[in-house]
Amino acid sequence: MLLGPDDPLPRRPSRIVVAGVSGSGKTTLARRAAARLGVPHVEIDALFHGPGWRPRPEFLADVERLVVREEWVTEWQYAAARPLLLARADLMVWLDLPVARTMTQVTVRTVTRRVGRVELWNGNREGPLLGVLHQPDHIIRWAWRTRHKYDGLPERVEAVRRARALPDLPVVRLRSHRDSRRWCDGPLAASTV
Repeated sequence: MLLGPDDPLPRRPSRIVVAGVSGSGKTTLARRAAARLGVPHVEIDALFHGPGWRPRPEFLADVERLVVREEWVTEWQYAAARPLLLARADLMVWLDLPVARTMTQVTVRTVTRRVGRVELWNGNREGPLLGVLHQPDHIIRWAWRTRHKYDGLPERVEAVRRARALPDLPVVRLRSHRDSRRWCDGPLAASTV
């Protein structure tokens, strides 16, 4: 079931995954949705990244502990975690913003974090900005390389749903931040009444 920003939700969601490419605003929307519902937001990057940007060995165990909870909102990231999240989610929100918008956002975010020496997860900070020139996995290069990652997302979700015999998972497709605000203040807010 593919919904737009103004379509009513079939029920009040308790477990939401927010999908989108790097820089689309997944975490911002996940926080906003969690606050609107009064449920916890768990930032999946904080579970994944250990010191020195190394993956935490306990990442999947942490995701397993997360998904058994009755209420949560998180980002739909990391191939190993996606099936676990999808199996328990009762709503997916897909931020499908234009490439120019996401690339601008990921670039501004990266520069702001680097210049401000913002600590992210487990002591990690953005690396030197010139890394974009020579590091293949620099976040800006990664965002560009994966910019079409979610093309055909509803069909992929439907295939997973059928393969796993999951109940119908509604997918809300939002194409702008205006759509996101409209959805949070409209259908999501209405679902909590």
